[in-house]
Amino acid sequence: MTLHWIGLGRAVAIGLASVVAAFAAQAQTAGVPASTPAPAVATAVVQALASAGTFDIDGSLQPLRQSTVASQVGGNVLELAVKAGDRVKAGQLLARIDDRDAQAGLARSEAGVAQADAEQRNARMQAERTRELRSQGFVSQAAQDVADTQLKAASAGLAQAQAGRTQATLARGYAAVTAPFDAVVQATLVEAGDLATAGRPLMTLYAPGQLRAVVQVPASRSALARAASSVQVQLPDGRWVVPVARTDLPTADPVSQTVEWRLDLSPALSAGLLPGQNVRVRFSGAPADADTASRLTVPASAVLRRGELTAVYVAQGSGFVLKAVRLGADRGTAGIEVLAGLKAGERVALDPVRAGLAGAAAL
Repeated sequence: MTLHWIGLGRAVAIGLASVVAAFAAQAQTAGVPASTPAPAVATAVVQALASAGTFDIDGSLQPLRQSTVASQVGGNVLELAVKAGDRVKAGQLLARIDDRDAQAGLARSEAGVAQADAEQRNARMQAERTRELRSQGFVSQAAQDVADTQLKAASAGLAQAQAGRTQATLARGYAAVTAPFDAVVQATLVEAGDLATAGRPLMTLYAPGQLRAVVQVPASRSALARAASSVQVQLPDGRWVVPVARTDLPTADPVSQTVEWRLDLSPALSAGLLPGQNVRVRFSGAPADADTASRLTVPASAVLRRGELTAVYVAQGSGFVLKAVRLGADRGTAGIEVLAGLKAGERVALDPVRAGLAGAAAL
């Protein structure tokens, strides 16, 4: 058998030779002697990519609504009322934090309110007495002004103390961490006994029922993605669906040079799916660039794979020769992209096992 190697080193050549030997052994095992002419093998013509303006990118599923619940006060975590996977209702207790410090603050603020209230009462009575004496001419206008000013200061002090009491009451309420909406607990980030500080994340939640596919589109293809007439998402079960809404963020990541696309799925399609599952997003109908338009495709059945080696049998004369190829993206029914190793118009065997038998003829 004649082998035609393209751009492969000595190690790859030896590997392909072992592939051919293995196929010959398989044929003999199946009861077909290597010397027996194999039946004619159907072929397909290598052609340009049918949808030159189509490209696929891998992505993942994310919840449309997700939240990281954090502590708003400091203290030890006394209780975790939920665990990962639990479903919770809005307002349901998630965790409880030691509130003794908050209780002490509330008691201190209550005492401050009582003191400010007493001072205001005293200032009011003093102002009333001064006003009465002023009407009788026993005190000056300056004395009355001082009394009125002291009353205003006492009233402001009372308002300040009441605001402090409200703040202390809120702080005490923060010791009981509750769910902000109906959700599923995705992960807990602390354990009972851990020290919670203001701003420390306690757990993550997400609202079930609607997910979105998130994909990072290379900045070099961002314009093609925007120009695409159709965007589809391949779900983990193999279905291709159309998102109900799509959004591309107006900024590119400075490190990866990608633009994030968010493709919302309908609630009906989101049922049974989980955040984090992999999906494939296909942009189609965009004008082809020079690089994409020049790519070739072959049927998936024509590709011979052994470990890291990929090759096809190419019709030459009345038989076949083996050529190593470098493959690109899988286009489904359109075939697999061939980045190097073949030319347009060449014919490849659709059954590489039979094409490897001695005497195999090309149809």
